[in-house]
Amino acid sequence: MDVVDSRETRDRESETKVVGVRRLKEAMAKPASTRIFTVANQKGGVGKTTTTVNIAAALSMGGLRVLVVDLDPQGNASTALGVPHRDIEGIYDVLMGSAQISSVIQKVAGFPALDCVPSNSSLANAEVNLVSMVARELRLKEALNEVSPNYDYIFIDCPPSLGLLTINALAAARELLIPIQTEYYALEGLSQLLETYGVVKKRLNANLDLSTIVLTMFDGRTRLSNDVAANVRAHFPNELIDIPIPRAVRVSEAPSYHQTVMTYDPLSPGAIAYMQVAREIAERGKPKDALNVNFDSNVVNINYKRDGEIA
Repeated sequence: MDVVDSRETRDRESETKVVGVRRLKEAMAKPASTRIFTVANQKGGVGKTTTTVNIAAALSMGGLRVLVVDLDPQGNASTALGVPHRDIEGIYDVLMGSAQISSVIQKVAGFPALDCVPSNSSLANAEVNLVSMVARELRLKEALNEVSPNYDYIFIDCPPSLGLLTINALAAARELLIPIQTEYYALEGLSQLLETYGVVKKRLNANLDLSTIVLTMFDGRTRLSNDVAANVRAHFPNELIDIPIPRAVRVSEAPSYHQTVMTYDPLSPGAIAYMQVAREIAERGKPKDALNVNFDSNVVNINYKRDGEIA
């Protein structure tokens, strides 16, 4: 879909570029109730944060209310969304009980209804400080209960580990989204993540479902990428959104400009792929009575640029 753009402006006080509100001409399907996703994979560098912020941005452009919770001490999701996070209250203060989540939510410039709960440097201490707390695995869930009715989608960006922060995220979510890099080691740690998912589902969160798998850093020219994609497709035919995210320079460049690729270069192959993934997620979340036809959730053939359209 074409993107409707307002004029770019500049904040003279902070000298931070503010991108005009961007939205799609064709709105995305609204879910029956709030969908809370945990984006997790203990392997680093597989595109967790990139997937989180770009899908969230795309859904917001589709007219949906979206919240991103940056649960990674590195704070990369906060950086990519252009929200301050270094020396201010954030998710750490919420987990410690010293701040209400509603007080730390920040608006993301350039999007109709996209908010962020930022990380901060103190979050690195959370794993240790949570150990002695009562109901330590449920701190995030309790906080999100306060604000979840205000959103259609909530995405929790996890650190590359299976520690208490990730356990909190899994306990708080209703759906698990796993980004899988299409390279050799991609599936090696997946069994450990699925084991943790099974334990959390059994003991902490019976409503948690592995609903979505996204292939990232895909290079269709290589046999390796195609073999990994075929392997995932064979083992997770229902969970996989078969729209590979290509290995793209624009996707990697965008965070250095404190933007998602949706505003940095909305017609690039990476942006179009993430837009299609987001629309697929929205279609899967439609209320059952809104489905007029049988929706084929696995799109096999992807044309990244079709007559200049976004999605």
